[in-house]
Amino acid sequence: MFPTVSHFLEYLFGINLPLPFNTFGVFVAIAFVAGYWAFTKELKRKEALGVLHPIKKTIVIGKPATTTEIIMNALFGFIIGYKLVYALLNYSLFVSDAQSILMSTKGNLLGGLFFAGLFAYWDYKEKDKNKLDKPKETQVTVHPYQIMSNLIVWAAIWGFLGAKFFDNLEYWDDFIQNPIERLLSFSGLTFYGGLICGGAAVLIIAKRNGIKPLHMLDVGGPGMMLAYAVGRIGCHLSGDGDWGIVNSNPKPFSWLPDWLWSYKYPNNVVGEGIPIPGCTGKFCNELAQGVYPTPIYEVIICLLLFAFLWSIRDKIKAPGLMFGIYMILNGIERFCIELIRVNSKYHVFGLSFTQAEMISTFLVIGGIALSAYALRNKNTLAS
Repeated sequence: MFPTVSHFLEYLFGINLPLPFNTFGVFVAIAFVAGYWAFTKELKRKEALGVLHPIKKTIVIGKPATTTEIIMNALFGFIIGYKLVYALLNYSLFVSDAQSILMSTKGNLLGGLFFAGLFAYWDYKEKDKNKLDKPKETQVTVHPYQIMSNLIVWAAIWGFLGAKFFDNLEYWDDFIQNPIERLLSFSGLTFYGGLICGGAAVLIIAKRNGIKPLHMLDVGGPGMMLAYAVGRIGCHLSGDGDWGIVNSNPKPFSWLPDWLWSYKYPNNVVGEGIPIPGCTGKFCNELAQGVYPTPIYEVIICLLLFAFLWSIRDKIKAPGLMFGIYMILNGIERFCIELIRVNSKYHVFGLSFTQAEMISTFLVIGGIALSAYALRNKNTLAS
């Protein structure tokens, strides 16, 4: 496994380059880039078809930087400089435990003040270059794809908060024992929490920019499937604990590699399992028994599902139908994976089920209902 990017580079090229990036986090970032690409392509395609339309916005040009803007930029610069300079001056510590540096109150005051002044000055000069004696209002055309930068930022913020919230609900006992650690940790994220909260933020912003919710949902279906697949690569490579149950069954084919059938996740990032003989350092554990490598199964399945959704997007005309199909496929995929995946279970009226099984069931039911509604009201929704 490759808990950090440094481990990955050393494996590929044999070089030891200490970097403060964990593998899972890097692939989450790549997942957002992949989603951004798919969303943008769909927004442009739907605008070309006349389904979506640009809007006019009135803006004021020629205004000087306000005191509030300068203060906010200075504050942002201070936080960046406070942490960045401290991290650079304590690089070895930052590489070994970046999270403790970022989430602590430790920092460099001079670095913070320098960057605060730099950011404030930059904002002032940028606004001063375009300042007019008399600021004026003007109208600009905003195309649907041009709101993607705003969408991706709010999706990331609310997606992260939702993923943390749902994860702590799922592992409530752990949260009660260590609430601060669970809240501040970058690990422990539940996909469906991110999907629900991040998706809600995207729909609100899209509606404010003249995009109907069903059209925005259709845009998002293929992109979310792709982003999920890419994110799961990070889960597998880092060994973040999202693996399956013990698999002691013999391989169905001799040529099948261990990492596709029964894997112990050596050097996993969460430190689960038993010590690896002869290994020294921070990530030196592996599972006592091989488990189903469910993240890689999801990577393969979801990439195939993305390819399917991408191939049928031109054929689907009813608003809401694409997202309905996405909900059904996503729900079935996740429900099946949960059958061989490690997760805490709820026990209600004699039934045992995981949070993901419950949500994926609702997704399938909701997807069927949405698809039926979209087909029944195709002409009305398209107008």
